Amino acid sequence: MAHIIGLTGGIASGKSTVSSLLKEKGYTVIDADAAAKIVVQPGEEAYNKIVNAFGKEILLENGEINRRKLGDLVFRNEQKRLQLNSIVHPAVRKQMLLEKEQAIRDGKQTVILDIPLLFESGLTWMVDKTIVVYVDGSIQLERLMKRNGLDKEDAEIRISAQMPLEEKVKKADAVIHNNGTIAETKQQLEQIIEKWGLRP
Repeated sequence: MAHIIGLTGGIASGKSTVSSLLKEKGYTVIDADAAAKIVVQPGEEAYNKIVNAFGKEILLENGEINRRKLGDLVFRNEQKRLQLNSIVHPAVRKQMLLEKEQAIRDGKQTVILDIPLLFESGLTWMVDKTIVVYVDGSIQLERLMKRNGLDKEDAEIRISAQMPLEEKVKKADAVIHNNGTIAETKQQLEQIIEKWGLRP
């Protein structure tokens, strides 16, 4: 029986770092963001629904969705964000479940589902246990501004669109504190892997 582990955190909390460490150790990581890119490709069902809902002005010249334009549109409008999520989330879940089933058929003993909005979207039913990557608010803000080239206000809007990390910590089976060095993060991850007896 494969272990299905949910990996989550906040925007710029260092979840990608933990995801990379798991991949280096040979674990199968199924990434919700990667699945989201697949399901919004031209010709896919979710793509057609998004274009119908938001109009052709959100498209690039080559017909692909302009993610930045769509992002700016929905981040400042709760209703539009919910509308987009109602199209994308079911498609992403379907894609991830297909990839998970494939990994299990391939004999993987542990499958990591990397889902940024694991708790917000009520997706804990998809996993056996959850790991939250936590970072202090000030560090999170600084990292996000630097990473995405945002000013403070835009960065704060994006952070506040998610459930506070403190809330996620309360819901988690394990927490990795990612305020320090990569070595410290790695050590915490290894402790969880050992404690839960996870094998790739």
